[in-house]
Amino acid sequence: MGRTGPKLSALAEAGRPFLFVISYDKEDIYAAPLDELPPDIRVAFRQPPAEGDAPLLQKHPIPFARYEEAFDRVIGEIEAGNTYLLNLTFPTPLSLDLSPNEVFERANAPFKLLFKNRFVCFSPEPFVTIENDTIATYPMKGTIDAAIDDAERKILADEKEMAEHVMVVDLLRNDLGIVGSRVRVERFRYIEPIVTADKTLLQVSSKITAKLPSDWPRRLDEIMDALLPAGSITGTPKRRTCEIIASVESHERGFFTGVFGVCDGKRLWSSVMIRYIEWTPDGPLYKSGGGITIDSDARAEYREMLDKVYFPL
Repeated sequence: MGRTGPKLSALAEAGRPFLFVISYDKEDIYAAPLDELPPDIRVAFRQPPAEGDAPLLQKHPIPFARYEEAFDRVIGEIEAGNTYLLNLTFPTPLSLDLSPNEVFERANAPFKLLFKNRFVCFSPEPFVTIENDTIATYPMKGTIDAAIDDAERKILADEKEMAEHVMVVDLLRNDLGIVGSRVRVERFRYIEPIVTADKTLLQVSSKITAKLPSDWPRRLDEIMDALLPAGSITGTPKRRTCEIIASVESHERGFFTGVFGVCDGKRLWSSVMIRYIEWTPDGPLYKSGGGITIDSDARAEYREMLDKVYFPL
């Protein structure tokens, strides 16, 4: 894993609003003032989408047997005590007629990024926000189809989902404790609906906060370096789990599951780069995944991975 370097802190101290984009492994970092962004980099925060029909995402998923092989390796690592929660991801090839720019404009998501026509991210998951010297993070863990009878009660009562969520909350409490003080879980396991082209999903989230020193802009690189990669898309314990991810996953994550955000030296918002379409010479890929614990079922996790291949309305 790389380090974020000094660039973010310099821009934050200058007080000039800037965009930052950090890859999963922290090896690839982009940071530039918003008024200097080239036309092929666009960022939006809670901006209404352009009108138009939702595109049809024709999925060409990996065979279940290939997923199950990786899943079984993860379960073996859990049984050996090397990890307790691991976020396993795969790319799903797509048939998609829209350009990256059209996908960016039509997606209805709180956090959107178009990056050099290489990828579009339309993420529902914030990473950290900073305001009034308070840092907050909002892990999302647990997803269910809202059409299922009594879906909200079922997802909140599911022991496997509860265990997964608790582990991520505990991990992120520890992460915030590295960079701040007075760590609090302000909201625990609340429901947020996500409307897609073919269904509505219910996502379980929590909110954790901590206090930062008033000179946090000068320390922004140090803060981001300590927090990344995000615990919600790695697992716990983080370092060993990242090593297992590198050995089990068959693809490079690149910017997928990294973070992007905007900072002006007084406030910061950022998002985890999930719900992510990447354009390759062989066509677009939609990368997605989910958390694996000892109680996970391979078929259910495979379905969840594909449920997360959606276009948000």
